[in-house]
Amino acid sequence: MRPQILFPLFASVRSLPGVGPKLERLLARLSCERVVDLLWLKPSGLIDRRARPAIAVAAEGQIATIEAKVEIHYPPRSPRRPYKVLLSDASGRLLLVFFRGEEAYLKGVLPLGETRIVSGRIEIFNDQRQMTHPDYILKPEDFAGLPLLEPVYPLTEGLTPKVLARIVHAALDHAPELPEWQDRPWLEKQHWPTWREAVRALHAPQSPAAIDPEAPERMRLAYDELLSNQLALLLIRTRMKRQRGRALVSEGILRKKALAALPFALTVGQRQALSEIDADMQAPARMMRLLQGDVGSGKTVIAFLALLAAVEAGAQGAMMAPTEILTRQHAGALEPLCRSVGLRMAVLTGREKGKPREAVLSALARGEIDILIGTHALFSEDVTFKDLGLAVIDEQHRFGVHQRLALQAKNGIPVDVLVMTATPIPRTLALTAYGDMDVSRLIEKPAGRMPVATRVLAQSRIDEVIAGLEREIAHGGRAYWVCPLVEESEAVDWAAAEARYRELHDHFGAHVGLVHGRMKGAEKDEVMARFKDGALKVLVSTTVIEVGVDVPEATVMIIDEAERFGLAQLHQLRGRVGRGTRPGTCILLYRPPLSDTGRRRLQVMRETDDGFKIAEEDLRLRGSGELLGTRQSGLPEFRLADLDFHGELLLAARDDAAMIVARDEGLLTPRGEALRTLLYLFGRDEAVRYLRSG
Repeated sequence: MRPQILFPLFASVRSLPGVGPKLERLLARLSCERVVDLLWLKPSGLIDRRARPAIAVAAEGQIATIEAKVEIHYPPRSPRRPYKVLLSDASGRLLLVFFRGEEAYLKGVLPLGETRIVSGRIEIFNDQRQMTHPDYILKPEDFAGLPLLEPVYPLTEGLTPKVLARIVHAALDHAPELPEWQDRPWLEKQHWPTWREAVRALHAPQSPAAIDPEAPERMRLAYDELLSNQLALLLIRTRMKRQRGRALVSEGILRKKALAALPFALTVGQRQALSEIDADMQAPARMMRLLQGDVGSGKTVIAFLALLAAVEAGAQGAMMAPTEILTRQHAGALEPLCRSVGLRMAVLTGREKGKPREAVLSALARGEIDILIGTHALFSEDVTFKDLGLAVIDEQHRFGVHQRLALQAKNGIPVDVLVMTATPIPRTLALTAYGDMDVSRLIEKPAGRMPVATRVLAQSRIDEVIAGLEREIAHGGRAYWVCPLVEESEAVDWAAAEARYRELHDHFGAHVGLVHGRMKGAEKDEVMARFKDGALKVLVSTTVIEVGVDVPEATVMIIDEAERFGLAQLHQLRGRVGRGTRPGTCILLYRPPLSDTGRRRLQVMRETDDGFKIAEEDLRLRGSGELLGTRQSGLPEFRLADLDFHGELLLAARDDAAMIVARDEGLLTPRGEALRTLLYLFGRDEAVRYLRSG
């Protein structure tokens, strides 16, 4: 149960003074539904009101705080005109401008003949200094209440900076003194404040440097968040490793049959990864392993051979993919192999309904299905295995950690888990998402994989591209033409994809197909099948074909507005070609002018096809928050830590967490008790539940 000291922080924002239903809805748009969420709302900048110039020397565009005497009120002659008030000091005059100003109110706050302090941006109009809608109007004796350094927060329509600042400061009043969970010598060495002091400094900075990511207060809060992440992952890993799994031992008879049926030999890297997986599966502790491989490195084969070992040992296996297209492709590729070794395989997606679904579920529960391949439908409560021994999760970054845990618990007994990703992930990000797993990496590409030449062309040269495409199709090639799709402007992008399809249809007629996210599964499958069979020569698509789609005859990948894609995504798309007997070509079309980042991104794609190098460059160019697309990614979204600045802190947090778990795995010492509070503070309740369950 969450410690009582944290109850005020986890109360609804409605518990704060002045927050009613309307403000509650506006704050929810900023992901601020609890008091603690307001504490994690990082300022994006500062307004500095410390400059107190005389009126005559106040510079245009400057934020100035000016003390002056109220001279004249100029009520407007027409409602469309602004209300003006003239102020003066010994050096000159300043005109205050108010649109839709109320005369009674303005005469009340700016009484004639009295001195007032006004703060806002200086403008010059007709050689007259003026300030439109001052941010603050104060009596001189109230000057101490003016925030000289005012944090700038992200806003949403209907929420003003002053109102949000007031609510954040009300939230700060709920921040208690918490027991210190950091190691005292480490704190002193870093010159870091307490947690409460750091949170207060974040929202009431005393200098512009205080909101810098490398300021001591920010570093302290970032480290707290990273330590909670690493400690939670290590606690879960330790407990899961300790839970007695089952030793899945086989003689390798099925594997020998499958290897004999394969048209290629395993690479050195594949054999090494398989050896690591075998050792994990044969041990009594449960396997929790990530298989990380570049596009086309042969992960699916390794997963299938691992599933064979589980089945031969008397258990069932499951493979889960993020999309129906990829699920059915896995099934298509593995079905002949299953036949060759005499295994029973079935497919389960959201599309299976009624009696066909019931038949699969019934056979699965009776143990008549050896390997089940499916989408997230495998998480459904009605999916029951007779004896699940190994779960393989493909494209893990599309799933969250909670989903991973849900599939692991399917049997009611610990299940070995192998997760795979073709999206190479930089080490710092891998630590935040997969700290609970062992890692195998496939670096080399299988023998026979053809090279892919990458060209970068301006959109204006599209006629040349279409002419080249005609030649390639005449020689038996097929092509993907990918159009960008981002949620923020889906209607615009959807129209662009349709327009490109119509344009290509004029050139190639019925040989062009279109696949997009709004189509039903059966429609997508039909178009993909026609492309795979060769009835379609050009497939226009949004990025639904990004992951895992395998058409060996496809030799050309054309990407519209390539500058809008991340490097990892471009690399995934390029990996869809060059999978057959002919070399591939990837054409990156861009719309000038290119930004520096866009230019560098396309340059990297031209220079290398090493997915791991590309991932590191992507991290540098886009930052950790965007790397895999935060909405669809299983990566944690940090509120305070920024891995672009705090990568070294992550490594320190990893070491600290390892030491904590080694010395005090149950978190029973005084520091351990404080660390439990830290885990709850950052929402790592899952880890605390593992502690309690023993």
